[in-house]
Amino acid sequence: MVSAVANPIQELAARLPEAARDIKVNFKNIFNGKVLEPSLNFGIALAVAYNEGDRGLSQAIIEEGRAQDLLDEATIEDAKAAAALMSMNNVYYRFRHLIGKDGYNQMPARLRMQRIAKPATDKNTFELFSLAVSAVNGCGMCMQSHEAILVQHGVSEEAINEAVRIAAITRATAVSLRLDA
Repeated sequence: MVSAVANPIQELAARLPEAARDIKVNFKNIFNGKVLEPSLNFGIALAVAYNEGDRGLSQAIIEEGRAQDLLDEATIEDAKAAAALMSMNNVYYRFRHLIGKDGYNQMPARLRMQRIAKPATDKNTFELFSLAVSAVNGCGMCMQSHEAILVQHGVSEEAINEAVRIAAITRATAVSLRLDA
């Protein structure tokens, strides 16, 4: 008898409560999207899962992404780096934006961000990860900056929209997993 190998994404989705039925359907479907390359779907979801601090969600995405040969070490490392850098940048630049005083905007940020210029994958991939995390964290300045760079590099608005859609669904999945806690 051949035993079926469990799908970590399906297993995780099965744990979502009834109140999150729509999230469950959406989450299972983000990995089958046709707008972005499948590896980007996994990478964006992983960056957001890291941002949300959900180890179970991160692990399920990694296991399934590796099982489908869609996640490599460079993508995983860039997902981690995007979550880490945006946790800093989104706070700092959201503060500058919301306070709205020119004086703060004239001051040097003095935040080290070299990974953005030298990602392990490629510039567009890292920018998509950063945009997704920035959308979840609600930093308007960062979203505008990452979106502008992506458009300048030829990424379509449809692809950018898809990255943010994946981010929204992944965040909702992380929240939904905590509903019965």
